[in-house]
Amino acid sequence: MTFTFVPLNVVAAHGRTTTEGVSDLARRLARPRDDRWIAGVCSGLARRFGTSPNIMRLIFVVSCLLPGPQFLIYIILWALLPNE
Repeated sequence: MTFTFVPLNVVAAHGRTTTEGVSDLARRLARPRDDRWIAGVCSGLARRFGTSPNIMRLIFVVSCLLPGPQFLIYIILWALLPNE
């Protein structure tokens, strides 16, 4: 059994794409100004990985029920990720 990777052609709002077919806006990890609930970290991660912001928020809330440094990582990403 072999798997073949086929890149998807994702076009941003401005319409520019890179040579790999993924837009510069979708590739960059930043906190958007338009789709924030608290700090925009989940929305920025969702935009970067191509998922819905609500799905990313749900994953974060469910992960907070497990032991680990999830909340601390959220605070660190809030401080380190630039605004869009």
